[in-house]
Amino acid sequence: MTPGSRRLLTRLLALAVAVSALASCSTTKVGNGASISKVKYYHLVPSKPILVQDQAIVFERLHYLYGAVTKAEVMARAGHYYTIWWKVDDRSQPVTVRFEYRQANNGLITKVLEEEVSDIRRSNTTKFQVTGDEYSSNGRVTAWRVSLMRGKEELVTKASYLWN
Repeated sequence: MTPGSRRLLTRLLALAVAVSALASCSTTKVGNGASISKVKYYHLVPSKPILVQDQAIVFERLHYLYGAVTKAEVMARAGHYYTIWWKVDDRSQPVTVRFEYRQANNGLITKVLEEEVSDIRRSNTTKFQVTGDEYSSNGRVTAWRVSLMRGKEELVTKASYLWN
């Protein structure tokens, strides 16, 4: 094998690995002029202190705990927080953002949170949280799926790796 063909083979192998890695990361179905660009997730466990140097991580924890004074208020904030960034091309009709999730203590029971958005902008964010009694009694969120709906039509979906 010549050095030139060895380099070409190495480049093709690297390209194949990169393409397969990128293809497996995304679970977004894009369609109907809508997209979900990002789902940001934060798991707040107030009983476990954070020992990091990065102040941004400390700030996020303090942001979710802001205003909680008593131990009961702090523990009620424990849980999962999700922020969804999304867009739709047709902003003339309302869109429903649906968040479906499963929890550790409930097996395959799927729960749903929805928010209807009528004032649609170019870029939108919607927030959901699973906290309080819901989190303390049913456990951590194990899988989730976010969908943009217009009526009964599903515009786009993005799901966690464990969603089936």
